[in-house]
Amino acid sequence: MALRRQKSDEPGTERWLEVDASMTGTLAFKDPVNLQINGKFEGTLDTKGALAIGEAAHVKATIRGEAITIGGTVDGTISATRRVALLATARVTGKITSPRVSMEDGAVLHGTLEMSGPAAQGQWLTVDELARYLEVDAATVSQWAQAGRLPAQRENGQWRFDRAKIEEWLANEKINNEKIPKEG
Repeated sequence: MALRRQKSDEPGTERWLEVDASMTGTLAFKDPVNLQINGKFEGTLDTKGALAIGEAAHVKATIRGEAITIGGTVDGTISATRRVALLATARVTGKITSPRVSMEDGAVLHGTLEMSGPAAQGQWLTVDELARYLEVDAATVSQWAQAGRLPAQRENGQWRFDRAKIEEWLANEKINNEKIPKEG
């Protein structure tokens, strides 16, 4: 049984499609949808938008999506373009590939974890995005790029930053015990 349910009656809240049944096959969505699996599923899940595997769910599948949250049992391959979150009740056997992964205390992963994807390979950040990430103002990021203190590239008059190179720069800054200069 599949239900379309709104989490709240308040305007602007997200709608979720909940699957509370045993299913075998392929669920594929070309348009973004917030999907929650609460029952048993075996096959392929190919989603856009948010995917949640509920605490009581048992899934044996190849899962592809953007943002995946797991609270139940999953056996298979999980690939996310944005992030994977394992809740404390998650039990995963298989391979997870994602640029960002979080695990609550109590979550179990038997398998492999590969931190890759856009955030790890060639994702380009703007000045504003990098400023938010580094928790400084955009003018400071521009100054550091102009002075050669950050790995940066100028394209069409705008600074661009390869996230992987920024991550490496941050790691080197910590290794060298050099603090990132604060604005002021």
